[in-house]
Amino acid sequence: MTTLDIPDFALVVLIGASGSGKSTFAARHFAPTEVISSDHCRALVVDDETDQSISGDAFELVKAIADKRLKHRRLTVIDATNVRPADRKGWIELARRWHALPVAIVLDPGVDTCFSRNKARADRDFGIGVVQRMSSEIRRGLGGLQREGFRQVWKLASEAEIDAAVVERKPLWTDKRHDQGPFDIIGDIHGCADELQDLLAALGYGVAWGETSGERSVVVTPPAGRKAVFVGDLVDRGPNSPDVLRIVMSMVAAGTAYCVQGNHERKFGRWLEGRKVTIAHGLQQTIDQYDGTDRGFRAALPAFLDDLRSHVWLDGGRLAVAHAGLKAEMIGRGSGAVREFALYGETTGEIDEFGLPVRADWAAGYRGETAVVYGHTPMPEAQWVNNTLCIDTGCVFGGKLTALRWPEKALVEVPARQVWCEPMRPLRPVGGDRSSQAAADDLLDMEDVSGRRWIDTTLRGRVVVAEENASAAIEVMSRFALAPQWLAYLPPTMSPVETSARDGWLERPEEAFAHYRERGVAEVVCEEKHMGSRAVIALCRTAEAAKARFDAADGETGAIWTRTGRGFFAATATTEALLARLRAAVEAAGLWDELSTDWLLLDAEIMPWSAKAGALIDAQYAPVAASSRAGLSAAAEALSRAAAHGAPVAELLAKVSDRAGRADLYAKAWAPYVWPVSGVDDLKVAPFHLLASEGRVWFDQDHAWHMGLAERLAATGDLVVASTRWRVVPLADDAACAEAVAWWEALTGAGGEGMVVKPRDFVARGAKGLLQPALKVRGREYLRIIYGPEYDAPEHLERLRVRGLGGKRNLALREFALGHEALKRFVERAPLRRVHECVFAVLAMESEPIDPRL
Repeated sequence: MTTLDIPDFALVVLIGASGSGKSTFAARHFAPTEVISSDHCRALVVDDETDQSISGDAFELVKAIADKRLKHRRLTVIDATNVRPADRKGWIELARRWHALPVAIVLDPGVDTCFSRNKARADRDFGIGVVQRMSSEIRRGLGGLQREGFRQVWKLASEAEIDAAVVERKPLWTDKRHDQGPFDIIGDIHGCADELQDLLAALGYGVAWGETSGERSVVVTPPAGRKAVFVGDLVDRGPNSPDVLRIVMSMVAAGTAYCVQGNHERKFGRWLEGRKVTIAHGLQQTIDQYDGTDRGFRAALPAFLDDLRSHVWLDGGRLAVAHAGLKAEMIGRGSGAVREFALYGETTGEIDEFGLPVRADWAAGYRGETAVVYGHTPMPEAQWVNNTLCIDTGCVFGGKLTALRWPEKALVEVPARQVWCEPMRPLRPVGGDRSSQAAADDLLDMEDVSGRRWIDTTLRGRVVVAEENASAAIEVMSRFALAPQWLAYLPPTMSPVETSARDGWLERPEEAFAHYRERGVAEVVCEEKHMGSRAVIALCRTAEAAKARFDAADGETGAIWTRTGRGFFAATATTEALLARLRAAVEAAGLWDELSTDWLLLDAEIMPWSAKAGALIDAQYAPVAASSRAGLSAAAEALSRAAAHGAPVAELLAKVSDRAGRADLYAKAWAPYVWPVSGVDDLKVAPFHLLASEGRVWFDQDHAWHMGLAERLAATGDLVVASTRWRVVPLADDAACAEAVAWWEALTGAGGEGMVVKPRDFVARGAKGLLQPALKVRGREYLRIIYGPEYDAPEHLERLRVRGLGGKRNLALREFALGHEALKRFVERAPLRRVHECVFAVLAMESEPIDPRL
C-alpha cells in the first residue's frame, strides 16, 4: 500500500494516459466539488464530454474554476491527461499565483490496461497508438516534474498500486490553527539575551540555567497554558546570540514556543552550510560568539535553523506571525513568494538617504481578517495598523524589547540595557508625529465602501447595503463631507408613532405607549423634541487631544456635523467658538475627569432651525405660505363680493375661508423655530446622548442617565447649552401615561415640535429582537409644516392615515445598529476604513425610497 501524504491545501494535477483511471481515482479519494474534470467541462460547454473541438473553451472553464477555488484556499484536483510539460505549465503558474503547493500524481497502469479500458467504451474508438504515445510522453517527462515546479511527485506504476493507494491530507507546516494559545509574541531580539530574560520574567516565564552532559543548558517554564511565539531575527548585532538561541531552541523543543525564520537566521544558516554570504549587519559578532559554544549546541543548531518556517497561522485563523509581515492572500499558504515576503517584506526599489532600501508600506493596504504580528522594521513604538502590528522596537539599538499578549492584545515591554549597535537609520514611526494608523488612513480606498456590502453588527447581525445606495453615499461624502477622520458616527433616522385613530389627529403619544407596552417594555423616557437641526459634536479637551485621537489639523479642537456628514457651520471660527463654550460646560460639570477622557462624542440638537434651514424656509416653506395667503385671500374677497350681489357661493366661501385659516396657521407654524443669529450667543445646543468617549461606547447606560448628564451640562450656567424637558413614564401606570399625554399636549400647544418616546434602556429587545430605539410623536401644528397647510382637513387626514411604517422602521433599526457598530470600532481604534464602512452604510441607507415626511 502506498500512502500519499499531500498538503490539505494544494493544486493536485493528475497525470495519465486516456484509460489510466484518473477519474476513478479522483472520485475515490477526493470530494466531487474538489475535482475539476476536463471531460465534465466539455459537457458543460456543449453537452458532449468527447467533443475535442472545444477543448480550448473547456480548459478555460477548468482554469477559471480552479482559480476561484485556490483563491479561497480550497484543495483542487485537475482531472485531465496533462501529458506534456506545456499542458502542465499553466497549472504550475496558477498554483504559484495563489501560493498553493503543486502536487503531481502520475497514474501508469500500463499501455495494455489503458487500451483495454478504452476499447470497452464506445466513446473511445482510437487505437493503441494514441495510448502508447501518451504513455511514452509521460515517462519521458517523469524525471523533470520537480524541475517543472511540482513540490511533490507521486507515481503509481501498476493497476494494483493504484487500487491500493491511500491519500492522507496533512496541514501545511505553517498551519497551526488548532492551537488557540494564549500566546506571547516576542519581537526581534538580535542577540540581546539579558533583555529577553527580563521580558520573559515580566511575562511570567521562569528561566533556569544549568548544565547537561557538561554543556550549558536552559529550561524555560511558561505560565500555565501560555506559549511564546518568536518573530525571528534572534541573532546578530547583539552581545549574546548563543544564549538567545539556547532559550528559543529549548522552548521550541519543549513545545512551549514557535519560532519563525528571520532574514538574519537565514543568512546565518547559510553561513553554517558553507555557502558564500556577505558578512555584514552584525553577522560577524554572531560568528565570533558561535566559535566559543559547546559541541552539542553546534550540532543541534543547523537543524533548528533549517526547520524554521516562513510564518505560523494560529488561533483558528485569527492570528498570523511572520518576520516581516504577510499579505492576506499569503496567510496559511506556501510558496517561494510567501517565504520571501515573510522574510523581507516589500521594497519600493528606491534607496533612502542612509543607503538602505525603502520599504513599501504593505500594512497600509492590508484588509485581512487575520491579525498579522511581525517585526523586521524597527519602530520606536508598537502601533496597530489595519489589523497588523510591528513589534520590533529596536532593542539592540537601545530601544526596547516588546511582546504582545494574545488574545488580550496587551503590550509588555522592557528597556534595552544599553545601545548595543548604532542604527544605520534612526528609529522613527511611519507617520512622524502622527500615529501609524493615521498615516495609513491618509488615502482612503473607495473599494472599502463601494459595491454591495455585508456588514456584521453587534446589535442586528448582518446588514446588507445595496450597490446603488453605496454609490449615492460616495457621491455625497466625496463632494460635501467634512474631513473624514472626524466621521466616526452618523445618527439613525427615527420612525414616527403609529397613526392615531382619534378624530382630527395624525399622531398622539397613546400609540407610542401602546407600541412599547405590547413589546414588553416597562418604562419609557419621554423627551422634549427640540425643533432645530440634528448635530453630532466631537468635543476635545485640547487641540493636542484632537490631534492625537482624531488626527485633527493644527488648531482644531473638535468638529460639528449634520446627519449627512457635512460640516454644520461654514465658518471654522463659528465651530471653534461654539466648541469652546461646550468645552467650558464639560469642564464645569467635571466630566473630563469623571469619564477619564480627553474627548466626547455627543448627539445633540442645535437651534434655531433657521440657523441651518434658513435657505430651505426661504425657498420652500415661506413661498408656499405667501402664495397660499395671497391666493386664498383674493379668492375669499372675490367670493364675498359675489355673495353681496346675491350669488349662491356661501358654501364655496366657507371652504375658501377655512383654507385661508389653515394657510395662516401654516405661516405661523415655524415662527417659534426661527430667530436671527448673529453669533454663537444666539445659538442653543441641546445634547441628549453621550455617544462615546475614550475606551467606551455609552449605549449600555439608560436614557435617564444620558438625560441626567445633559442636565448637568445645562446647569453650568452657559445659556448656549439648552436644557431638555423629560420624564420617565411607567407604562403600567395609567395616571402617569395620562400625565405624559397632557404634558405633550401642553408642549405642542405652546408651539413645540413634539416629543420622542424611547425605551428606558438604550438598547431594548423584545420577543422578536431589537426594538425601535425611539418613536417621534409630532405636534399638530408641526405636522402642518411637514404635510402642508391643509393636511388636517378630514378628507386629507383619512388619506394620510394610510401610511406604511414598515420600511421606515426597518431602516431605523439598521441605521441604529450600524451607528453603534461604527462607534464600537472607533473606540476600539479600528482602522478608519472599518469605521467608515458603517458610516457610509448609514448614509447609503438614506437613499432608499422612504417617504421623507415620515
